[in-house]
Amino acid sequence: MKYPKIPLAQQVIQLCNAKGIHHVVISPGSRNAPLTIGFSSHPTIKTYSVVDERCAAFFALGIAQQLQKPVAVVCTSGSAVLNYYPAVAEAFYSNIPLVVISADRPKHLIGIGDGQTINQENLFENHILFTANLVEESSINQDLLNKAINTAIIDNGPVHINVPFAEPLYETENELTEAIEVTSRESSVEILQEDDYTLFKKTWQSSKKRMVLIGVKGPNKIEQQFLEYLGYDDATVVFTESTSNVHHPNFFPSIDKIIAPLSDEEFSDLQPDVLLTLGGLIVSKKIKSFLRVHQPNAHYHVGTDAAIDTFFCLKYQFKLSENTFFTRLFKDDVNTISDYQTKWLSVKSKRAEKHKAYLNSIPFSDFKAFEILQKHIPKHSILHLSNSSTIRYVQLFDSNPTVYQFCNRGTSGIDGSTSTAIGHAVASEKQNILITGDLSFFYDSNALWNTYIPENFRVIVVNNSGGGIFRILPGNKNTENFETYFETKHSLTAEHLCNMYGFDYKSVSDEINLNSELNQFFSESEQPKLLEIFTPRELNDTILLDYFKYLTEK
Repeated sequence: MKYPKIPLAQQVIQLCNAKGIHHVVISPGSRNAPLTIGFSSHPTIKTYSVVDERCAAFFALGIAQQLQKPVAVVCTSGSAVLNYYPAVAEAFYSNIPLVVISADRPKHLIGIGDGQTINQENLFENHILFTANLVEESSINQDLLNKAINTAIIDNGPVHINVPFAEPLYETENELTEAIEVTSRESSVEILQEDDYTLFKKTWQSSKKRMVLIGVKGPNKIEQQFLEYLGYDDATVVFTESTSNVHHPNFFPSIDKIIAPLSDEEFSDLQPDVLLTLGGLIVSKKIKSFLRVHQPNAHYHVGTDAAIDTFFCLKYQFKLSENTFFTRLFKDDVNTISDYQTKWLSVKSKRAEKHKAYLNSIPFSDFKAFEILQKHIPKHSILHLSNSSTIRYVQLFDSNPTVYQFCNRGTSGIDGSTSTAIGHAVASEKQNILITGDLSFFYDSNALWNTYIPENFRVIVVNNSGGGIFRILPGNKNTENFETYFETKHSLTAEHLCNMYGFDYKSVSDEINLNSELNQFFSESEQPKLLEIFTPRELNDTILLDYFKYLTEK
């Protein structure tokens, strides 16, 4: 084995390993050579080489998303590290422990005209939990390294370690000789503040209209016994999103389908007395708009991650796990007589009938394609969704409880969906499937420049020849240059990319062929597969907008 001779590089490598960072994604470069040599030689660290730094960071984020452990991403100096920023921001808002390690030149060589040199210190300061600006041969380095990695682990988010290296960069030793000191930081003790809890409890028990709204949440995070309790509480309605990964027959998924057709009187009737939120960010614009106008008397949030005052009425956050909170809440809860849930379950049933009738009446389109897709997704698989239209279409359908769903909703960007899904798939034993729009797919096409993609990985590209969401969003489609600067109309296909990167490629443009292809698309193969679904660009928006009109018809 060969390890870097530079002491600082040895410290970084050993402390990462000591703290459980066993997956490291590296982009090729020279200034980061000491780290590349050391990480790739280490017997308990698995390394990946991904050339495009933006893809590499999202790939690492996907691994961390699956493992729920910190994953490091390593690059050379200069503009390379700037390409990490989209994934850093996503990790920041999605609470994913991404450890960014950027190689740098020594301070005296910065600002003098050397190539591949920028001001890297504190580069991510607005979207990072901790920055460790290391210094050559300094006694403070190990303290900073410990703090950085501990922060990523305990606080669930991105940290940045900037490491200056002077030449020579490639000198090696046969073993790691640098002594390290490993320090830890204890997790915060979960403490229920009695005064605040007492006020909440009084509000909760006196309310006949309780709403629970669950945003992005990893699978199996909330114990089923608590979900059962909420599901059978007559005074409570539980709204969920596909990325909530929680299920109960009496819950209300497909939020937009439920509330979009409501009249002013019905909105007032749905207005909760108290709102309890769990999990991360919410996709549905309609629920945000509703709760901002029809605010509850009190909004409480439960969870260790930062609470966001999305509805401008946040009263308090209980910074402890949902399971700890519900153990206390349901232990001494009292039955509240109410028809709140029953009334809205009736609305849910009527919406389901209208939904089915409308889908039976429409031609092949984005909407029809998503109906067909959700029927074919294999049980016990992992489904990744790109942003914009894709996640919103999927939200209109009930989810299979055995399928775990993920989407980069931290920043809601289209930039790294494919890379994230591939990273997640590499660290997963289940089959991973990505459903993506054409713009998101082509934007992140370098994600396929990756030698680690599992054979059972599947990509489904819904190609409507542009940014179809701009035809759905409020605005004038007759605006000058709409197709060029908003919709970005194109005639690209994924076929040549698949040929270049070794994907099995199929395409369809109608309902019969889509059903036929999906019957064998998820079966075992010797290479990953991509299915491209072509839909009518100028028809999709009308079909979707007419759907919400149809739901309002009596």
